[in-house]
Amino acid sequence: MAESAADRGSAGRGADSASGHDTPDPRRWRALAVCLVAGFMTLLDVSIVNVALPSIKEGLHTPESDLQWVLSGYALAFGLFLIPAGRLGDARGRRAVFMAGLTLFTLSSAACGAAQSSLWLVIARLVQGLAGGMVSPQISALIQQMFQGRERGRAFGMFGTVVGISTAVGPLLGGLLIQAAGADEGWRWVFYVNLPLGLICLLLARRLLPDTPSAGPVRLRDLDPLGVLLLGAGVLALLLPFVQARQWPGDGKWLILILAAALLAAFVGWESRCGRRGTQPVVDLSLFRVRSYWLGCLLILLYFAGFTSIFFITTLYLQSGLHYTALQAGLAITPFALGSAVAASPGGRLIGRFGRPLVVVGLAAVAVGLGATALAVHLVPGRGAGWAMAAPLLFAGLGSGLVIAPNQTLTLSEVPVATAGSAGGTLQTGQRVGSAIGIAAVGSVFFARVGSDGWPTAYDHGLVVSVAFVVAGLLVALADVGGSRRGRSRGQHSPPPAAAS
Repeated sequence: MAESAADRGSAGRGADSASGHDTPDPRRWRALAVCLVAGFMTLLDVSIVNVALPSIKEGLHTPESDLQWVLSGYALAFGLFLIPAGRLGDARGRRAVFMAGLTLFTLSSAACGAAQSSLWLVIARLVQGLAGGMVSPQISALIQQMFQGRERGRAFGMFGTVVGISTAVGPLLGGLLIQAAGADEGWRWVFYVNLPLGLICLLLARRLLPDTPSAGPVRLRDLDPLGVLLLGAGVLALLLPFVQARQWPGDGKWLILILAAALLAAFVGWESRCGRRGTQPVVDLSLFRVRSYWLGCLLILLYFAGFTSIFFITTLYLQSGLHYTALQAGLAITPFALGSAVAASPGGRLIGRFGRPLVVVGLAAVAVGLGATALAVHLVPGRGAGWAMAAPLLFAGLGSGLVIAPNQTLTLSEVPVATAGSAGGTLQTGQRVGSAIGIAAVGSVFFARVGSDGWPTAYDHGLVVSVAFVVAGLLVALADVGGSRRGRSRGQHSPPPAAAS
């Protein structure tokens, strides 16, 4: 899934590819290892923090809203900086931007681990997300630059494997670290684990990563800072009333949604203006004239809102509600990640044969699996719930493997090569924004029910909202399938063109 962040469209930029030299760089595979470790770190921090949330809550006396910001803030900052960072790497040199982002990620990880208050931790997580957004686009761009032909396919395949592994081992690794270091301070090691990896990667990156042949000066306006600011402020305003629902009593907080709509409308207006003036917008709105592209972006935004929020409420329910250890909670939610990893490779092979209906099947499986998870919690109450939810979470994970990568392939299939980098970055930004929205919405429902109705009821209500997001994505996929069939039907029944006289 993260590959889309930096599919820079390098096929259309021969100057930066390995084809600039007949002899490939002999250090390319070692350089790839550095990139893969860095990618593992940034993606691991999406999933590893979930099992640390109850420990963070106890250790820092963190309010519920700040727990949501610890996850949503990272996802939002990560997503907003992907496209500008990709452009910055293309212009100023990918190795330089990679090392700057990795340095910032390592330092912010240390700041997260040393946090003395929840505000400190939230701010450090925002910086960490921004740094992850700097690193991620450079990885795929460097793969494009260093490899050709079949080697490039192998390299991207290895990166895809790392993406799956980081998601699968995150909860387990987090649980093991907290188990080893203790519940009170163990959560700090969830962040400190990045320090040795980051330092080693930095030393090796300086020696092994290639320069960017076309690097040169870059203008600030080419990074579209106003577009990034408007989009970030709009999404932040959208999240605020949900995340702060319990801290801000009364109905006045919902008026912020009007401000969110105004900011997002201003963002669309500004991006349209950038396109007309010939400057590079953070989101190329012309891409949304391609039907398969805008439907695919909407689908994946809704899907990420649904499935990422599952890990958030499940770990809280298991640890705080059922008093599981962090390791036990990590083991309980691992089946979803394993199922997704197992199904991802067949999904990538089958998408060319089945198209969007394969994504429909995947979304339906996720919705059924999550619904069965809620049922399992009812049928097996108490501490046995973790075992009962393993099978339905595995089934949902298998469905997830048929959604993310296949949807990416279909969404980008009709995009012109010249705009492939912008299209891939926008798709990845939508994933991260969806994650932030889902955690905010599901978390607000979950926490609103915990105090009055107890943990099982709160978990049920949270799952309902998560499933609703997934079902909404399913409806988008069905609309795409129906529209495609109608289009083919019209094409088959249209009269042949008149012969030229």
